[in-house]
Amino acid sequence: MSDASDVSGRPFDAVLCDVDNVIRVYDPTPLSALERAAGLAEGTTMKVAFAPDTVLPLVLGRITPDEWAWSAARGLSGLVPEVTALELTTALAHSPFHADDTVVALLRRACTRVPLILVTNASVQLEEDLEVLGLADLADHVVSSARVGLAKPDRRIYDLAVDLAGVPAERCLFVDDTLENVRAATALGMRTAHYRVPEDLRRALNGP
Repeated sequence: MSDASDVSGRPFDAVLCDVDNVIRVYDPTPLSALERAAGLAEGTTMKVAFAPDTVLPLVLGRITPDEWAWSAARGLSGLVPEVTALELTTALAHSPFHADDTVVALLRRACTRVPLILVTNASVQLEEDLEVLGLADLADHVVSSARVGLAKPDRRIYDLAVDLAGVPAERCLFVDDTLENVRAATALGMRTAHYRVPEDLRRALNGP
C-alpha cells in the first residue's frame, strides 16, 4: 500500500469499490434448502456455476443470467436429475439480495469527499439490480465487466476505473471481497482493503 497523502491528510483521492458481497448481500437460504432436498452438499451449485469457464461468459456480458443457469445445470447433470439441476441453478441465478445499509452509509459519506467508482464483475442485469436496490445514484461511475468486456483481475478494467476516477492509481482506495482482485490492485500501486465485514471498509475509509 502507498503511504502517500495529500495536503488534506487523506491517504486517497478516490474509492474504487466492488458490488457483490460488499454492497450487495445475497440470501443463500432458498438454494441451500433445495440442495439439502436434492441430497447435495451445500455450496455444490455455486462451486459448479462459478467455475471460471462457466461464469466468465456471464460476467463478460456474453450470456444472460438465465442462460448462465442453463449452462451451469449441465455441470450438475451427473449429480442430480436434469430438472433438479436446472431448479438449483435457476435458484442461484435469482437468489434474493439486499443492500448492506452500513456499507451504503459509509460509501455515501465517502463520496461527499472523493469520487466513488463501482468496479464489479457483474451480469448485464446490474443496472436494473442497482435500481431495485435504490442505489442507481450511489456512485459517480459504474465499471461493469458485462459492459466493458473485461473482468477483474484483468488490469485493464482497473485502468478504466482509475481513468474515470481522474486520479493516479496510487491515490485510489480499492475495496473487494476477493483476495485475487485485491492483490491485482495492490500490484498497480493502489491502497487496498480486503473486505470481509463492514468494519474493514470503515477502517479503510478512515485511513491509517
